[in-house]
Amino acid sequence: MAAMTAYKYQAQALMRDYLLADPLVPYTSVLIGIVLCKMAYDFTRILSSFYFKGYTLLTKIQRIEWNNRGMSSAHAIFITAVSLYLVMSTDLFSDRVKGPITFRYSIISTSALGVSVGYFITDLAMIFWLYPSLGGMEYVLHHTVSLVAIAYTMLSGEGQFYTYMVLISETTTPEINLRW
Repeated sequence: MAAMTAYKYQAQALMRDYLLADPLVPYTSVLIGIVLCKMAYDFTRILSSFYFKGYTLLTKIQRIEWNNRGMSSAHAIFITAVSLYLVMSTDLFSDRVKGPITFRYSIISTSALGVSVGYFITDLAMIFWLYPSLGGMEYVLHHTVSLVAIAYTMLSGEGQFYTYMVLISETTTPEINLRW
């Protein structure tokens, strides 16, 4: 029992001193986003090889694109859920809170944007690595502009409400990917 209590206190100290320390939240969440993207990519590959007969018939580049779209869909589901939660269910962007809405942020809102920045870094790296197989210049432009905009609002805390309103549109990404 004492060992469990010691681990509990160590975990709380880690959360307080590292993961939730304001200067480190954006950078930690970006790294977490990159790791989660790799996990989603690998999870898509593993599930697809077991559950989709046509997956093994795809060429190598087609399998990479399929897995990349799985990663993209996982990000879209995550960021849409977080966006809806923050905009609709919390008081963070509520009219009941005094002060300008453009300067409101929280650790949760900043962390979720960091995960999204991690996704855009990962996806942009894959696009450059396999250019132009995963997308042409329009993908590079889209991902670069999105990365810069989300990173700015994550690091400055400005305009997070508006960023989350735009990120709700990510709800269409899984359907677009399924069309492929």
